[in-house]
Amino acid sequence: MTNRTFTMIKPDAMKNGHAGAILDRIIKEGYKVKALKMLKLSAEKAGEFYAVHKERPFYGELVDFMSSGPIIAAILEKENAVAAFRELIGATNPAQAAEGTIRKQFATSLGENAIHGSDSDENAKIEGDFMFSGLEQI
Repeated sequence: MTNRTFTMIKPDAMKNGHAGAILDRIIKEGYKVKALKMLKLSAEKAGEFYAVHKERPFYGELVDFMSSGPIIAAILEKENAVAAFRELIGATNPAQAAEGTIRKQFATSLGENAIHGSDSDENAKIEGDFMFSGLEQI
């Protein structure tokens, strides 16, 4: 178990003006920001990031969505970071997300669900390294 996880505030939350409130919530929950940047993924880079889903029927829509506008990427640190963050963001489908979770508050649909959170320690490392060079991580 590591104490780092990776997140992205997705294009829908950015477009709807929720990035500041989401970052504030993350920090108030005790996460330390170890790397942070705003960028716009190209379709190619979004496809690389989500390559694990390439054979899934939603892959094309996911790539289109994730390359449709800016995102904020971050590496976060807290004890038991991956599991705690998954609990904080809630279920992928906001209709099924628990009250008080980020997705319940800010997501609008299964496809536009406001935020990404790594699902394992291994993926947190892979995803963080995909978005940030070693010089960008503290």
